Amino acid sequence: MRSTPCAALLALAALLAACSQASRHETPAIDLPATWKTLPAAGAAKSDAAAPEGWISADQAARPLAANWWRDWQDPVLSALMEQAAAHNQTVAAAAASVRQAQALLEQQQAALWPTLGLQGSQQRSGGDARAAGGSGSLNLSASWAPDLWGRAASAASAQAAAVQASQADLAAARLAAQTSLAQSYFALREADAELALLDDIIEGYERSAAIAQRRFESGTVARTDALQAQNTLESARASRAALERNRHLAENAIAALTGQPAAAFSLPPARSLHDWQRALPAIPVDMPATLLLRRPDVAAAERAVAAANARIGVARAAWFPTLNLNASAGGSGATLADVISAPQLLWSLGLNLAQTLFDAGARSAAEKQAIAAHEQAAAAYRQRALTAMKEVQDQLATLQTLARQQRYAAASAENAAAIEQQMLNRYRAGLVAYTEVVTAQASALTARRSLMQLQLQRQQAAIALIQALGGGWQAPQ
Repeated sequence: MRSTPCAALLALAALLAACSQASRHETPAIDLPATWKTLPAAGAAKSDAAAPEGWISADQAARPLAANWWRDWQDPVLSALMEQAAAHNQTVAAAAASVRQAQALLEQQQAALWPTLGLQGSQQRSGGDARAAGGSGSLNLSASWAPDLWGRAASAASAQAAAVQASQADLAAARLAAQTSLAQSYFALREADAELALLDDIIEGYERSAAIAQRRFESGTVARTDALQAQNTLESARASRAALERNRHLAENAIAALTGQPAAAFSLPPARSLHDWQRALPAIPVDMPATLLLRRPDVAAAERAVAAANARIGVARAAWFPTLNLNASAGGSGATLADVISAPQLLWSLGLNLAQTLFDAGARSAAEKQAIAAHEQAAAAYRQRALTAMKEVQDQLATLQTLARQQRYAAASAENAAAIEQQMLNRYRAGLVAYTEVVTAQASALTARRSLMQLQLQRQQAAIALIQALGGGWQAPQ
């Protein structure tokens, strides 16, 4: 084979290798709302500008945020737990390993675009009683290359590259899910601490009331029913406290698992005061753009799945065209390997192999149809994921708005109930009312105060759910 035709063939193969049968990927269109139906509560912050460029590019979703969203609560214990979760959460570790696996598969796909080289050498010695010892050696160098004439390998590599980006988005989603679960469990634990402290005060007051009722019964001032009712109220409060202790243990165990620690070896001390857990909610921008949703990790992963499906269409279409394999080898043989290397002439060969499938009973056509249908399915899944994201954001905005009103009403109710309780207790001590009215007032006051705390927890957890629904808050990525 002459060098000029061989070089021309290689140049032609290199040019054809740039051909791809996959159409240019375009992110499926999504109708994003201009504004949200339910705006944040009054007093929310106004953002400085519209969404930056990085917010509306789905393949940038895995980039970390400029600030850690949980720092808005200014809770050092929560921040320390987040650091532990980042280092030891096993779900996040598994997702990170999946990213590394996808990257290794991408390297394998990219390696198919390059030639392969091989070297084989051997040395043998033989002999016997009736003949002299002899030997033989051989050394062969081989090379082969399958030029990617129609972009089949390149399309496969592009599909795997999109899969790598999808796995990175899955890692971001796993990290965000661990963070939000940790924050919600932490605030649930702190709310349980606040309720426990409240019940301790209530139980102390109930104990005094029970002692008063018992003394009045013993002195013959009231019936035994008053003493029994007072004791029953006290025992009911103690039972409620035991139930709260169980809730606190469960929240503590959840935090242990999220931070990668055995539940039996993990504990958090109670909050120092009733106000330790009642941190101000982060200010939510009133003009928060809907394009934030496109950087949500699960939305970005769905968009990358569309890109991968589009590249696989190119792989299926490339199967219609012939395949070309080039190979070359050089080597020799002799008594020893040294003789092979020093031989004045070596044997060499160059060759090519061209193959084309003429009949496959429609297998390639079916494979192409399957790839096109898979792309349509991925596009529909991406749009549905975006719609679900919009719903989740709207749900949390509506929840925050209604909870803010509920909390205002509940605060007024708790204040009134506490005043009624004190009045009923004073009137009972003066002998003006039966103890039944005191019990009723105490139960109403306790329920109102606990409901107020639970509403505060619900607002905090709704804010965390909104942060998760937006893909990690409303800050710009780094």
